[in-house]
Amino acid sequence: MDFNWSSEFPEGVLSFLDTDLYKLTMQNAVFQHYPHVDVTYAFTNRTPEKKFSRKAFVWLCDQIYKLGHISLKDEELRFLRSHCKYLTAPYLNFLSEFRLSPREQLTPTFSPIGEDTGADDVLGDIHIEISGKWVDTILYEIPLLALTSEAYFKFMDTDWNYDGQEERAFEKGLQLLQAGCTLSEFGTRRRRDYHTQALVFRGLVNANKKAAEGGLPGKLTGTSNVHLAMRFNLAPIGTVAHEWFMGIAAITNDYENANEEALRRWVACFGEGVLGIALTDTFGTPAFLRSFAKPIKHLAETAEAAGTATAGAVESLKTYAQIFTGVRQDSGDPARFVKMMREFYDRQGIKDVKTIVFSDSLDIEKCIEYKRVSDEQGFQSSFGVGTYLTNDFTQLTTGKKSVPLNIVIKLSSAAGRPAIKISDNVGKNTGDSEKVAEVKRLLGYVEKEWEGGDETKRWGTGDDAGRP
Repeated sequence: MDFNWSSEFPEGVLSFLDTDLYKLTMQNAVFQHYPHVDVTYAFTNRTPEKKFSRKAFVWLCDQIYKLGHISLKDEELRFLRSHCKYLTAPYLNFLSEFRLSPREQLTPTFSPIGEDTGADDVLGDIHIEISGKWVDTILYEIPLLALTSEAYFKFMDTDWNYDGQEERAFEKGLQLLQAGCTLSEFGTRRRRDYHTQALVFRGLVNANKKAAEGGLPGKLTGTSNVHLAMRFNLAPIGTVAHEWFMGIAAITNDYENANEEALRRWVACFGEGVLGIALTDTFGTPAFLRSFAKPIKHLAETAEAAGTATAGAVESLKTYAQIFTGVRQDSGDPARFVKMMREFYDRQGIKDVKTIVFSDSLDIEKCIEYKRVSDEQGFQSSFGVGTYLTNDFTQLTTGKKSVPLNIVIKLSSAAGRPAIKISDNVGKNTGDSEKVAEVKRLLGYVEKEWEGGDETKRWGTGDDAGRP
């Protein structure tokens, strides 16, 4: 596919759909169930040694404010209606008129390190505060993370170019497809920039074509980036994120039942078996599985629409584990997770072949190993590969790895109460530390060590040799 832009290498976020699908699906669910809840979000740089110049910060602010001028185009709305039929009609009507308001909802700040002379080259840390209605602010996460990464590699680490990015992605894709892996591109949040992601995805698409021609067992299912999916005429790929569970837990202040409530309202919005990959680790996988094993309790309005309403919630004969296609592994030891899920499904008497989607800092070796472990336990496996594809560069003058930022934006409060995430890896705990400790005690959370859990070195260090 040809890339036609007004400039050779376009900068910033150019389309309303330049985001990951799960932000749209979650906004749909929030629009239906929690349209009036106030929230805040927190930005965290897990690689704090990476500083920004004031010039980089000023550019970032300019790009952030431009988000307020982007709206959904008619062709983009048509694409969502034709390729994402699970998005509800009232939500799409809302989305067609929706605008972000960054000047009112965002507060970006720059904190200089040492003496502040006011010069462009003064170094410091950046921070971004987000506040507003959940339904109005939920879409900021992906473009803000992508723009922050782009700012860093536009102004701070500039010893790189695009040469070989498409070819490298082609080779990576071919290796995974030869190994029989089913993969999707999940690299929007920490990409080097949009142009890199477009080159990478085109390389993957071409690898998939060659694999199909050669009868290779693997398959590229698509990309989480809705705009790229539209450009390549593919259905976007997505799952729910931690934010959905975090928000509901904070709103209800009921952490023992938050997983079940999140599952119940997801099913109420989209239906049984739709968008059916469940994320297990928001408050630790063991706590999630206790809810996953329960019978579905349909909301009264959902049951009424189906003609089965009685007073209160209506309990189904099916469990959430039965109707969901599978689960997503996003933290902790993947091999331990696969074993835990095998034991869980066996205890539930579920014989259907379920899917495990792996999405935690993947590369070729990890994908092949996790596929082997999944195959042995009777699971279908799928891989959402992100930063390894869209931010894999080598410094031109040193030959060292150009290390990506490890940055996140997480919900920090909802309805005036702190929102937290525990996960299956202590390095991914986020939110108020006292609340994290309280919820761990409440849920009987057990800390587990994992050698791959060091978030500060998630994608290597500057001392690592670059990839050939």
